Amino acid sequence: MSALSSVMTALAVGPHGGYEWGPGPWWPVFPIVWGLFWIAVVVTAVVLWRRSRRERPMRSALSVLAEEFARGGITEEEYERRLSVLRRLGG
Repeated sequence: MSALSSVMTALAVGPHGGYEWGPGPWWPVFPIVWGLFWIAVVVTAVVLWRRSRRERPMRSALSVLAEEFARGGITEEEYERRLSVLRRLGG
């Protein structure tokens, strides 16, 4: 057991005689990965929020048009024309 501990101690001792088992040069990897993770979470949340805000008025316009047609306020031709305009605007 003492031979193994001597080898481990010899490997841990640096050129100046002190122990140099520190975090190493790779330590910034973990904060960078966590930072990229949280940036991805925030970007995803913003994109989903904007997409939901963009689709809400289009759904509302389609439902208003459908209600108007169902009440008999517009003809079928007018409904089709307005529907095609809304679909063209919505992409």
